[in-house]
Amino acid sequence: MPITAADINKMFRTAKYFDGVLNKVNVTALANGKCTAELTLEEEHTNIMGGLHGGLSATLVDCISSYALVSKTSLPHVSVQINTEYIKGAKLGDQIEIFGNTVKMGKSLAFLEVLIKDKNTGALLVKGSHTKFLLGPKE
Repeated sequence: MPITAADINKMFRTAKYFDGVLNKVNVTALANGKCTAELTLEEEHTNIMGGLHGGLSATLVDCISSYALVSKTSLPHVSVQINTEYIKGAKLGDQIEIFGNTVKMGKSLAFLEVLIKDKNTGALLVKGSHTKFLLGPKE
């Protein structure tokens, strides 16, 4: 049975491992190699200057792209490369949207991208890319 947005939201809310840092992220869509989520920035999401923490942004790139891939294949996968470009800041109280997309999936590698945007203005905040190695027998 395919994983759903509700499954991921439940996992985020109950995770005792690192993904628990995403417990306030709400996945709104998950299908066909795409994952969309949103988050209202609270203190726990910010750095000492009150802006969106770069480590959280990188985690969002990692996880949201991985779930986009999960909606396309059941093959297990591991990260090979993650790149995060910080373009514009966000601050406490801002609402952000996260868009993950499976750009290309080959026999051994998958190429993914993530855009993090300000929900109200549409301004691009973070652009991420993620390459994953696909494990196991090929579908």
